[in-house]
Amino acid sequence: MNIRQATQNDARVTGELALLLWPDHTAEELEGEFSELIGDPEAAVFLAFYEEEPVGFSQVQLRHDYVEGTSTSPIGYLEGLFVKEAHRQEGFARELVVRAERWAQDQGCSEFASDCELDNEISLQVHLALGFTEANRIICFTKPIGEA
Repeated sequence: MNIRQATQNDARVTGELALLLWPDHTAEELEGEFSELIGDPEAAVFLAFYEEEPVGFSQVQLRHDYVEGTSTSPIGYLEGLFVKEAHRQEGFARELVVRAERWAQDQGCSEFASDCELDNEISLQVHLALGFTEANRIICFTKPIGEA
């Protein structure tokens, strides 16, 4: 297992992996987003490799706003985590999160947080298995201004 922090040269491969997690985007969009994140001092991306094959990534950022269930700022926030299905249950997700947590700690964070959709049972189970504790369940609402 090889895990390392992504560089600008990794933006394309990270975008391709992210497309497997977020298929409503394009590879070009995600490559651009990851290129920006990789260059952002308040973010980090880690890549996991099986031999030479990229098989997963984690994305962490600093959040300075209130994060549900936390009491400090900034917070290291796991924004994305993905491992190809063929390599799940091999420890890649755990190590990707460990690297993200270490990065956040190096940035002065004492807490680490994440989220998942209410109906995403797989993500919920992964978070619990990785040592996260559920802080809250919410449903968010929006509406255009001026409509009843």
